[in-house]
Amino acid sequence: MVLGEKIKELRLSCELTQEELADRCELTKGYISQLENDLTSPSIATLIDILSALGTDLKEFFSSDDEEEKVSFNKNEFIEKVTDDYVLNWLVPNAQKNAMEPVHMLLKGGKATEDDFPHEGEEFGFVLKGEIVIKLGKRKIKVKKGESFYFSANAVHGISNPKDQDAEFIWVSSPPSF
Repeated sequence: MVLGEKIKELRLSCELTQEELADRCELTKGYISQLENDLTSPSIATLIDILSALGTDLKEFFSSDDEEEKVSFNKNEFIEKVTDDYVLNWLVPNAQKNAMEPVHMLLKGGKATEDDFPHEGEEFGFVLKGEIVIKLGKRKIKVKKGESFYFSANAVHGISNPKDQDAEFIWVSSPPSF
């Protein structure tokens, strides 16, 4: 990375002249020019002052702009797991590195997920089609199409489909556990 070039780009994006930036940092226009042409290097304190005047900080300045965070995902990127009991689609590839992990599940009639042991975190879901029963410890909670569920994952839990027709729902676990 060329430090001077990046500072110049920031200065121009802020619509500042070299002299205006120098005045804000109590430096000379000549120093800013030398810096932008990589003829000198600033001290950390001076760089912090310059970046502050340009509306940024060291972390943001040195972070990589090459990789923007991926925000949307299409069906071709989903990871699918098909069993005799259900079809599970991970909606965000590599979500295990994120704070939450959303999945789309089609649970076949009369079938159930495997029980999940207690763990840190919370779970949320929204039923798109059919009806499910959430087993949460000793409790059983019925959730129908158009309804949602939310619980702490501090008890053994799982989901079953008591009906003959398939049920579909979005299930989000935080932190990821699928």
